[in-house]
Amino acid sequence: MKFVQPKALLKSFTCPHCNAIAQQGWWHCMFNGSTSPDTKDNSIRVGECKHCNAYTIWVVEDMLYPDNGNAPSPNIEMPDAVKKIYLEACSIYQKSPRGAAALLRLGIQMLCKELGESGVNINNDIKNLVKNGLPEIVQKSLDIVRVTGNDAVHPGQIDTDDPNTVASLFELTNIVVQYMITLPKQVGLLYDALPEDKTQAISKRDTPQ
Repeated sequence: MKFVQPKALLKSFTCPHCNAIAQQGWWHCMFNGSTSPDTKDNSIRVGECKHCNAYTIWVVEDMLYPDNGNAPSPNIEMPDAVKKIYLEACSIYQKSPRGAAALLRLGIQMLCKELGESGVNINNDIKNLVKNGLPEIVQKSLDIVRVTGNDAVHPGQIDTDDPNTVASLFELTNIVVQYMITLPKQVGLLYDALPEDKTQAISKRDTPQ
């Protein structure tokens, strides 16, 4: 799913309330309540989503409400335990990108456990998932979040104080959930809807002779 990061005064972006890429209406004023024809001088900005009519509240470029740090909403199929960590990372993302990166690494470790691994050593968990046919794009996504999260706790060569560096980790976490949980569920439902004689023929075809 495409994600357009919310930014103050942007004409359209992914709404943090309804997740639709929607047009935004704006009004803005100074801290003393006065208005200015130059929107760059207006410190308080309120956006209204034209899809769901919900509001975002900003001070200059910082979104104060909802408190998700401009990060993408979690995939609807994300396990609850992982989603809790993901939303916590969202809430501190703008205040502490390093802290958000560390939390997302923890979320990935918990996700590996949800996928049947031990959840003790994330590197070994990813290795086992690869042995079991994990797609390369998912493996790379997992390792990007793992390595960046590690650097957040043990500073190395990755600038985890930069919000732009950490921003992609939210999308990568959603990509992993999409590939490993959402797509198998969707394909499974469609396959189960096939006529029984068709699935039996497929099973016979794929059984070693």
